[in-house]
Amino acid sequence: MTGLSTLLIVVGLFLVGGIVSFVKQQMPKSLIVLLSLGAALCLVAGVMRLEVWN
Repeated sequence: MTGLSTLLIVVGLFLVGGIVSFVKQQMPKSLIVLLSLGAALCLVAGVMRLEVWN
């Protein structure tokens, strides 16, 4: 596991926590969707950079 993949996965999980918080605060749906896309992109990029796939 490289440093960048670890960082991307941690940032993605941090953004998922933000999504949960924003849903509880009843923030606008567009903001939640934007945050969801960012979290998904970070998590996918982190998983794709793992050395397991080679």
